[in-house]
Amino acid sequence: MRKYPVGIQSFEKIRNDGYVYIDKTALVYKMITEGCPYFLSRPRRFGKSLLVSTLAAVFEGRRELFEKITLKNGTVQPRLFIADTDWEWEKYPVLRFDFSTSNLTSIAKLDEYVNDTLCGYEQQYSIPATDASYSLRMKNIIHTAERQTGKKVVVLCDEYDNMMLHCLGDAQMQKTVRERFQDLFGPLKSEDSHLRFVFITGISKFSQMGIFSKLNNLNNISMVPAYETICGISEQELVTTMRPDIELMAEQQGETYDTMLAILKANYDGYHFGKGKTDMYNPFSLIKAFNNAEIDSYWFDSATPSALIEMLANMPPIDMADIDGVECDASDFDRPFDSYAAPLPVLYQSGYLTIKSYDREMDAYTLGFPNSEVRKGFARCLYQYVAHQQHQDDWTRSTLQMAYKRFRRDNVMAPFIEALKVFFAGVPYMIDDKGEHHFHAMLYTLFVSFGADVVAEDLSSKGRADLTLKMPKGIYILELKYDDTAEAALQQIDERGYAAKYALDGRPITKVGLAFSSKERNITEWKSK
Repeated sequence: MRKYPVGIQSFEKIRNDGYVYIDKTALVYKMITEGCPYFLSRPRRFGKSLLVSTLAAVFEGRRELFEKITLKNGTVQPRLFIADTDWEWEKYPVLRFDFSTSNLTSIAKLDEYVNDTLCGYEQQYSIPATDASYSLRMKNIIHTAERQTGKKVVVLCDEYDNMMLHCLGDAQMQKTVRERFQDLFGPLKSEDSHLRFVFITGISKFSQMGIFSKLNNLNNISMVPAYETICGISEQELVTTMRPDIELMAEQQGETYDTMLAILKANYDGYHFGKGKTDMYNPFSLIKAFNNAEIDSYWFDSATPSALIEMLANMPPIDMADIDGVECDASDFDRPFDSYAAPLPVLYQSGYLTIKSYDREMDAYTLGFPNSEVRKGFARCLYQYVAHQQHQDDWTRSTLQMAYKRFRRDNVMAPFIEALKVFFAGVPYMIDDKGEHHFHAMLYTLFVSFGADVVAEDLSSKGRADLTLKMPKGIYILELKYDDTAEAALQQIDERGYAAKYALDGRPITKVGLAFSSKERNITEWKSK
């Protein structure tokens, strides 16, 4: 069993302590030799901090970390790409700012962190203490570092917008945060002649947050095809560098290599960061899965901030069936994600939606959930919000989930329908104004939250079934009728031939009609055949 860098973002520690490392230094070399000031947007826990640490090691001239390393225990860390290039390994003064810490929950803590960081560099270069503005102190540090070392300065900033994400909805606090960052990083453009390299990471596009409005010379490589694989793990990297990990996990799980790879792909693959649509795996989830020898929702459970839940509560109701396959213009990626009226930017930039396809002629994108981990986790997130609004207790959730498990295992549907009635009985009357569509959306979300293989608006030659539920022992085609009968729903399934497309599947097909009453606000009748 190899060592997996769970939660480790230090390049030095990974290399010297024998942890698995995916070599990204070919792209690092491309960046540093082209020399532009860069901005990169990627979701949380996608390797941005490790990339920043790697860049710091390069510019600090630490060539030994990139050479072949043989550790005392016999572990061999392979020689990395950049060690075979013409990079001169000069030592540059490096200024690093890391805003990824969750402790930055107030302006006072932000000021404390920035001040401590600047003080550290002032002490390093023997600059007298001062209470001047951030911009003046930054300029002074850059000039002094260059004068003392004879080298231009490197500035690295990680997750600049982390605090912005955590104060979504607080307009005044966001305004103050912007002002602090404008003061701190404002000098970077005017000091360009004194800077060797600038690299800034975050979730949201910098130009729309107003923080770097004066720093308009940054090269945004977030959706540039050449850099699609700079963070995350590509399938090529997975089946080569990490093949031993797949083989070991397959053995532990009692699966074949091909089956284990397919399971990992279904759960953690599917991220696309540009028009090239190179499939990228979530690195955090993969590493956790290998480390624990278990498939689970690692990224969603650890990377979903409470601010997102609060944001969902302030947005118009979100229908998962509508956003999984939603089309958007290229301009939608430029919208600020501090607007509750526009969920797409935050859902894409945060990693909950990804690019599924690109229409070059229309310059339009189709977005969707990248994989089952995110799809299921997002449904659970929505369910928890709905359940909270309904003041439902854990018993209701547990009863519904147990009924679903029995339904899945034994093809026994009646107890699940009864549990659904209990759930819908708790839905406040104020939120059912969308009629059939609302109940359809809630039912779909529930199925997804349980990990079901469910298709909404399942297309056929004569129409679309409301829901198709694919179970291990059977396929269920569900049609919902609002203020009508279950028999009418069954009749529609037959007349439009919704079941025909599954005739060769091999699993038995069950047609289910569900009738919802606007008066009762619940399921009043159901039939199956």
